Amino acid sequence: MKLSRTSWLILTAGVFVVAFASLGIAHAQQLQEQARLDDNLAIAQRRLTKLELRQLTLQKMETEKQLAQIRSQLETVQDKMRHPISSIQETDTIFNIAEACQVTVTDISSSDMSSDQLGNINCSVLTLTVRVNGEVTDLINFIIKLNNGFTTGTVKSADIDIPQEAEESASANIRMVVYSHPEG
Repeated sequence: MKLSRTSWLILTAGVFVVAFASLGIAHAQQLQEQARLDDNLAIAQRRLTKLELRQLTLQKMETEKQLAQIRSQLETVQDKMRHPISSIQETDTIFNIAEACQVTVTDISSSDMSSDQLGNINCSVLTLTVRVNGEVTDLINFIIKLNNGFTTGTVKSADIDIPQEAEESASANIRMVVYSHPEG
């Protein structure tokens, strides 16, 4: 069976129509898929922006809260430091702590008042040197309570001498500083 030239043309045209129709359908589907993906991307970007803004807002609120707390703590510390330093007051506190810890104060000396900075705050500073005798555990307890017993003071160094002989008591040399706000 031989096909005529017209049949060949019709057959060829039909094949091209089917091929173009298939390509057209595939392209239309591809365009629909692209549009769907673009919509999904736009939705995801809007959600991400809202999420980032919400997180940043929460972080900002938390940071502002922390800043307020820090400012409050700074004001509290500054208020405590406004009380003038009196070596008599400090000495009395040292003797009270020593009595509570069952150690004996053998010497207390203080330097002249000096100035220093604690963070960004100008302060008056009193340096105290204390020598005490007692049992080693009592001396350690005394040093800890001495460090905690002053709101604006701190133990800078502590040397404990433990004697070779069991009947002798141990001794400690302690250097501490007490800060005061100069306007106080």
